[in-house]
Amino acid sequence: MLIIGEKINGMFKKIRAAIASKDKGIIQEMAKKQIECGAEVLDVNVGPASTDPLSDMAWLVETIREVTDIPLAIDTTKPEVMDKGLSLAGTGSFLNSVHCEEEKMSSLFPIAKKHQSKVIALTMSKSGVPPNAEARMELSAQLVAKAMEYGIDTSDLYIDAVILPVNLPDIHAPAVLETIRQVKIISDPPPKTILGLSNVSQGTKERALIDRTFLVMAVYAGLDSAILNPLDKDLINAMITAEMILGKNIYCDSFLDAYFKGRSR
Repeated sequence: MLIIGEKINGMFKKIRAAIASKDKGIIQEMAKKQIECGAEVLDVNVGPASTDPLSDMAWLVETIREVTDIPLAIDTTKPEVMDKGLSLAGTGSFLNSVHCEEEKMSSLFPIAKKHQSKVIALTMSKSGVPPNAEARMELSAQLVAKAMEYGIDTSDLYIDAVILPVNLPDIHAPAVLETIRQVKIISDPPPKTILGLSNVSQGTKERALIDRTFLVMAVYAGLDSAILNPLDKDLINAMITAEMILGKNIYCDSFLDAYFKGRSR
């Protein structure tokens, strides 16, 4: 499964302070730590506190590019910031993200096409997040159709069925898991699936346990990728073990070590 590291985000106090003071060391250390722990892509978000998101995004991407050339997921709601971030990130990076709204799709899909980037698309419309899998699939179909209209290959499209916190009154997890299963048959080639994993545990006390349990369930449902905390060793080990049990990796007594050695080749 593709691991996208979530930690370079201005929502985190340490990263927010580093962006404000232009402290390259903190950003570069976090980039390298996440890669060492298995991240193959780094999410990059300046956060809502940024007073100059265009300049801050350019600085963040350039700072990260001094220490690694792995793909980046440029995470912003502002088209001009997205365009700048992807132009500096290079091909193979991700546009994170586009909602199923005409205004969003018409402004962001052309940027993705321009930079040949992969696209993370959310099953969310102006009405919010649908309550069931059927409605999420309707939005998924619209996202796929619109991506194709702009010449984006469906294999470069990552559908996020949008998991909401478990402490909310409505139960969304079963609908998300069912959407992950059904998305595989929506087109040929099918889009991939992704989750912003930490959303499921937001506002709860047992965040690590909830994240870990839901990730294993999502892997079984066919999840292709997740934006998560790669520094959580138990989380990553649970993912590796789930994939091994499902036959995606061959068992050996040192299967955890073998997993990382295999990815480094």
